Amino acid sequence: MPSFDIVNRIDMQLVDNAVNNSVREISQRYDFRGSHCELTLDKKTKKINFLAADKVKMDAMREIFIANAVRQKINMKSFHFGQAEPTSAGALKKEVEIKEGIEKEIAQRIVKLVKESKMKVQASIQSDELRVTGKKIDDLQEVIALLHQHEWEVPLQFVNMRS
Repeated sequence: MPSFDIVNRIDMQLVDNAVNNSVREISQRYDFRGSHCELTLDKKTKKINFLAADKVKMDAMREIFIANAVRQKINMKSFHFGQAEPTSAGALKKEVEIKEGIEKEIAQRIVKLVKESKMKVQASIQSDELRVTGKKIDDLQEVIALLHQHEWEVPLQFVNMRS
């Protein structure tokens, strides 16, 4: 029986490249000379840490990172930018959370949308992914087209198409 999976995955190597390119660009910019600014990626917790001397530099670092992430073709919906918090040294820090997987509420909305479409397919939630099965591949492709028509809070990828 044909099936495919709906997932939200991020290639951490692309995120690492975006962070490294941002660090290189920050180190070369004149307006960052002499100020303590850091941008680090923690792959285990899937967080990016910003540390800047002031709000102007924090905003500039954010824009540099976004530009480099877009160049790497990373969807910006994958990132959750936290609020800038002051540190004891008078600088600002910000955490950016990398979101992977499909949250339960979003998965339930996707399943509901597929069921309301009256297509001859079954959608089931499997932890942080969804599996859609049907008798015809054409039906599965219609589901993909239907999901592309809607705006979701997370980027969706369609993988493991089996016939």
